[in-house]
Amino acid sequence: QVQLVESGGGLVQAGGSLRLSCAASGRAFRHYVMGWFRQAPGKEREFVARMTRSELTTYANSVAGRFTVSGDNAKNTVYLQMNSLKHDDTAVYYCAASSADSEYPRAYSYWGQGTQVTVSS
Repeated sequence: QVQLVESGGGLVQAGGSLRLSCAASGRAFRHYVMGWFRQAPGKEREFVARMTRSELTTYANSVAGRFTVSGDNAKNTVYLQMNSLKHDDTAVYYCAASSADSEYPRAYSYWGQGTQVTVSS
């Protein structure tokens, strides 16, 4: 199985950028579909982006064109580059790994602890 640790969150002004990292251990992330999710206070966890084993990427409509997911096999790390951040992007961001190609959180068996992203308006 794989263990996941996120980092890179923080406080940023609207319009700014952050890059989140998801370091995998125990098994290479390339064996999984890697997803990014976020959860704001009082809201359900929602899909942000995913990268398949063949490195195809898909994004939620709310972040398409602003966020980019990528991976570095040598470092066994997945990234989420977030540009043009908005106040509504404020949430705890999680990376997750799944054996299935899905946008639903319930399909993901392995989760990191989350990293807080706060965008000031």
